[in-house]
Amino acid sequence: MTEGSVLRVLNNVLQLHFVRNPGAAFSLASGSTWIFSIIAGAVVVFIIWFARRIQSGAWGLVFGLLLGGVLGNLTDRLVREPGFGVGHVVDFISTPWLLPAIYNVADMAIVTSMAIFMILTIRGVGLDGNKVVAVSKTATVPVAPPPDQTDAVTPDTTNRDRPSPSTEALP
Repeated sequence: MTEGSVLRVLNNVLQLHFVRNPGAAFSLASGSTWIFSIIAGAVVVFIIWFARRIQSGAWGLVFGLLLGGVLGNLTDRLVREPGFGVGHVVDFISTPWLLPAIYNVADMAIVTSMAIFMILTIRGVGLDGNKVVAVSKTATVPVAPPPDQTDAVTPDTTNRDRPSPSTEALP
């Protein structure tokens, strides 16, 4: 396929449209490709460092999809023309009926991971897979009533002036 050519797979439902994207989504910030490479590298390092905290299959899927998508686009930026760190990402999937965009498998993985991320966050699922219960700021915490004045002063009923049985003289 040559750059810019379109192959209709399912008429206007699915098309293969080969383009090179120097920027972010919709070719935004085309002159800042090197910044995307640095950010992608930092995201990869963070996910690898953070992975040992993930104890849930759903959260593992989120970070696995994100890692795969970021690595896919980062690989394009590192090895494709025009040069290291500023390479153009190859986009080729077009669904004109759905989005006016051309994207790739890595982009689909990133978007899917963010959708699952939002679902898990809204449902309150923690990294361990358990539901996190949030405490409301307006919730009242029961406080024990102050002690009565009569309870505060208790007479000493022990007899401290008497010697202990062990010190008394034996007959």
